[in-house]
Amino acid sequence: MKDAYFLYHSIGMYPGKARDIAAAMAEFAMVWGSADDAQWGSILPLRQRFLDRWRAILNAAPGTVTSCESVTQGFHSLLRSLPSGHLRGRSVLVAADCFPSNHFLLQGMAEARGFTLKTVPLRQGAAHVEEEDFLDAWTPEVGLALLTWVSSTTSHRIDLRRMVGHGRRMGSLIGVDITQAAGLLPFDVCAPEVDFALSTSLKWMCGTPGAGVLYLSPRLMPHCEPELRGWFSQPDPFNWDIAGFAFAPDIRRFDSGTPGCMAALASLPALDWHAGQDHHRILVHNRAVAARLFDLADELSLPVLTPRLAERRGGSVMLRLSDTRPAREVVAALRAQGIATDHRGQTLRLSPGVLTTETGVDRLQRALRQIIRP
Repeated sequence: MKDAYFLYHSIGMYPGKARDIAAAMAEFAMVWGSADDAQWGSILPLRQRFLDRWRAILNAAPGTVTSCESVTQGFHSLLRSLPSGHLRGRSVLVAADCFPSNHFLLQGMAEARGFTLKTVPLRQGAAHVEEEDFLDAWTPEVGLALLTWVSSTTSHRIDLRRMVGHGRRMGSLIGVDITQAAGLLPFDVCAPEVDFALSTSLKWMCGTPGAGVLYLSPRLMPHCEPELRGWFSQPDPFNWDIAGFAFAPDIRRFDSGTPGCMAALASLPALDWHAGQDHHRILVHNRAVAARLFDLADELSLPVLTPRLAERRGGSVMLRLSDTRPAREVVAALRAQGIATDHRGQTLRLSPGVLTTETGVDRLQRALRQIIRP
């Protein structure tokens, strides 16, 4: 049964997803397996359509969005492309509740790039980093700040306009990881204006792994020279003059060698589906189901880690389970009843989307009552 799918913070599903991916991959196989010269003329326009779908989601200008394998890989490419002296002797600022992969990356790059990694800690007993603490740590010596729009462990949403406004006064580069809400909550790279943004096509976008995206502001573009470069980094990829390399004037400079297209093609049906939906209606449905989840938490006396105010959260409801009831056992018991959830530590993560129905919430409610209060 698919009516109790609560994993939109993880993979994301929509009706007919398996069928659509199978059709897209079958079409790719027919094109790529034909003994003719039609491959790139068919495949590259589909990759561009994938990028254009993302541009519409981000309200980004042409030539500012490209694909990457993951948020981490895109962030690495961006960091390595900055002028060599920009971060040296300065700090890179992140919150302790950022996605761990980004923190691992920064830890590994700090010494080589000459910056200090400045991680804003959680207050004792707090579920997310307080914005006031982040702003206090955001001083003029911060060369770059990576903002996490919505937390993956609490669904706390930052006041992006406030944070970006402060960052502009500090003179920092400002990037934002929008992974946990892209496709559910409206986002605009120009309002407020950020220097770069990163996302995956998973979660609310319902795409596949490997289909990440990097947005780069046109203002920053001319100052970035990616370390990884190749024939697709040029204005004309078919320039065979090995002494005549020049970066493309737009985001193509980040494309390096022959672009991997499979993940973009496999995710394109999901992006096409998303583009045809009533996004406001999807959000209203999410908020209605979330309200029931908050009520369920109160009934079962489960601490809620997610802010209850809609404007302060993403699309998930995160609950703290008692230490006497291991989360992995709770998730396994729910899975046995066809209810899809997951956990991080003792945090039960619930994210309702288009496949999550009122009947599914009823089943979750009955199951959790039985598990928590046998």
